[in-house]
Amino acid sequence: MEAAMGLMRRMPPKHSETALSALLSLMPDHSADLLSQVDQPLQVLYDVDCGREFILCEYNRDADSYRSPWSSKYYPPLEDGTQPSSQLRKLEVDANEIFAVYRDQYYEGGISSVYIWEDDNEGFVACFLIKKDGSKTGHGKRGCLEQGAWEAVHVVQVGPEEDGRAHYCLTSTIMLSLTTDNESSGTFGLSGSIRRQMNMALSVAEGHMCNMGRMIEEMESKLRNSLDQVYFGKTREMVCTLRPPAEITQMRMLPKS
Repeated sequence: MEAAMGLMRRMPPKHSETALSALLSLMPDHSADLLSQVDQPLQVLYDVDCGREFILCEYNRDADSYRSPWSSKYYPPLEDGTQPSSQLRKLEVDANEIFAVYRDQYYEGGISSVYIWEDDNEGFVACFLIKKDGSKTGHGKRGCLEQGAWEAVHVVQVGPEEDGRAHYCLTSTIMLSLTTDNESSGTFGLSGSIRRQMNMALSVAEGHMCNMGRMIEEMESKLRNSLDQVYFGKTREMVCTLRPPAEITQMRMLPKS
């Protein structure tokens, strides 16, 4: 499992499904662990009752069907599919509406979904998902990318309330992939993923949604900065080293005085 997880951490997101399928065939006894620990590119279904798209993941799956956060119905239909309690369902509805506003303000569009379910430790777990297709034919408004996707998975485990406070454990994963194809850059591809965790004990006076929202906002800011420094910064450094601009090359060729 350690070797398998090390391999998946180094696998480009666009090849993760193929790699995971190969690992499942090699390690059938570890299928449950692999499926629960490996993040795959997010897929989308359409809720015909509400006329809205929703994101598929392991957290809204029951058998081969997926529950929509908008209507709470399963697609394909499933009669005895798992449902959250009425209290958590109300929180789930509010969270989806609020997170849709967050998505539009930060991502200028895309698709978001929130799923909430009971935890064995008398608390609950919430999964916040965002998928932004940044390609020319997708949700991208600038039209700079031939292909591109930003996929975020935020899982928050909320413990039971004690003395007006609760413990929150946030695990966030960002999967980024982009491809350009134009005269200035040529054909260029970049992809990768990053995962971080945050633990906080917070007052529940303002409600769980406020606490989870602030944690996700802070975590996404940190992850964006990390991606900018690690992926784009290091790539820019390597490109400039291997293919320096023409003026720098000419300066190197001038004779020393």
